[in-house]
Amino acid sequence: MTEMLKGTLEGIVLAILATQPAYGYEITARLRDEGFSTIVEGTVYAILLRIEKHGFVDVEKVPSEKGPPRKVYSINAKGREQLDGFWQTWGFLTERIAKLHTEHTRGED
Repeated sequence: MTEMLKGTLEGIVLAILATQPAYGYEITARLRDEGFSTIVEGTVYAILLRIEKHGFVDVEKVPSEKGPPRKVYSINAKGREQLDGFWQTWGFLTERIAKLHTEHTRGED
């Protein structure tokens, strides 16, 4: 499961940020709430660094009651374009996979 998710986690994180700005731990908690229980914070932080490097998010440092300031990530226009592309690709893939699955299950009869 983790291997299959690697290619899609960036899009999933952008989709979460499209709903509201968040910091790393919040994103990890949201992923876990959505059933991605095997996702660890280190994976999320690596994705956040990558999408920040690609310019898909804006980052604001917000004071924290516990320790150093938190980096809060907000999706920007470039990130929304990337997310739109992700959803188009996802739609294409799910249609093809569903077709293959249907053909496979028919072949088992």
